[in-house]
Amino acid sequence: MLIELLDLLIGIVFGFFHKGKEDYTSILRNGAIIGIVIGIIFVLVTIFLAPGSMSISLAFLGTVGFIIEILIFVVIFIAGAFIGDRIERVIRK
Repeated sequence: MLIELLDLLIGIVFGFFHKGKEDYTSILRNGAIIGIVIGIIFVLVTIFLAPGSMSISLAFLGTVGFIIEILIFVVIFIAGAFIGDRIERVIRK
């Protein structure tokens, strides 16, 4: 659960500091690209460095579980990016 919260926090920071026009397609595209990279890193961390209680674990499903875990991290990151964008919009008005 801690790794997912860290992923959400990084997404919020990304959305908050994303410069330029508030274009949701660019936030979604950039968030997906960065989310995939962060998702791969976090899945590898949860598998090798912190197995068990630190995060969700679908390792018993093999490659399919690995891909599902990455997609979960990408969705969490993108949700955080949109939350960060909303926070930025509220603060800067």
